[in-house]
Amino acid sequence: MRRPTLQLLAFGICALLSAAVSAQGTSRQLVPTSNGVDLQGDRGIFEPVRATPSTENASDWLERMNAAVEELNYRGVFVHMQGESVETLSIVHLNENGRISERIMSLDGAGREIIRDGEIVHCILPDEETVLLEDGNDVSPLAAALPSYTQELAAHYEFRLERRTARVADRRTQVVSIMPKDNLRYGYRLWLDLETAMPLKSLLLDEKGRTVEQVLFNLIEISDDIDRSELEPTINTEGFAMYRPPTLASQSGGTMRLSPSQLPPGFSLSASKQGPMAGSRYSVDHLVYSDGLATVSVFVEDPKSDPEIATGFTRLGTANAFSLTVNGRQVTAVGEVPRQTVESIARSLRAE
Repeated sequence: MRRPTLQLLAFGICALLSAAVSAQGTSRQLVPTSNGVDLQGDRGIFEPVRATPSTENASDWLERMNAAVEELNYRGVFVHMQGESVETLSIVHLNENGRISERIMSLDGAGREIIRDGEIVHCILPDEETVLLEDGNDVSPLAAALPSYTQELAAHYEFRLERRTARVADRRTQVVSIMPKDNLRYGYRLWLDLETAMPLKSLLLDEKGRTVEQVLFNLIEISDDIDRSELEPTINTEGFAMYRPPTLASQSGGTMRLSPSQLPPGFSLSASKQGPMAGSRYSVDHLVYSDGLATVSVFVEDPKSDPEIATGFTRLGTANAFSLTVNGRQVTAVGEVPRQTVESIARSLRAE
């Protein structure tokens, strides 16, 4: 399930995590991407694919993919594309007997970094002179955001192997598609390495089948020769402000809660929290609704904070957002889903 991170969204770097978690690549040596940037996602050399007993359906491939992303050691450089926005990032990922460490760094602009060591994640924002801290998370952001297969998801998505392979980064891949059965969620297309099932390329597709996001590796290396020094931050954070948000849990009492009168099919409340946002002494309710793959975050601001009132749609990277006022509280629903889905969830909220 693509799990949201409230504090990253608040500081406008959710695209960085989105890029990291949407696709990874693999090779035994550094390999330049041979087929370039393809926002349409269907060009390339296709070959017939022969199923094997262990990889004869999409669910098998997705299970192998999720294991590979977490268990293998690798370093690489990848490109993240959203519309006209293009960002280059590097990643180093190390698995030491099940303990995961990794560093994701933007190679553009100020060079934001995400450092993970076990269950501790540091998000370094040099422009903001801020470090965001998150702990208690024993799953890599990469693995947490990759699609997986469940019987519940099969009610709303079609998981299928494309009967072809394509060459990506000069390696043969199996194409796996995850397509919604309605117009309430987005689809995915993944290019998985035939040897390891590591995703070399991924597309996020809107309800009309258009590419809204692509991740494609330029360089990737799988290696057991990764030194821990490669995982150290390159930014001196002396004097930076530190912010540790509250952990997702049940909301505490004391304020009027909002709950949906009706949710889109398959969606349910998966997590919630109530706590202050960075730079504010007022609390924000954060409700997370998910179908197991698509996720919508709902932020409900405290009316005492005198929030800036907004109504209607906005765009945040690949995410759609819809805002309105409910019982005097500013409500914003955000998610990588069609506009009608975020609007439906936001408008369904009522006071308990």
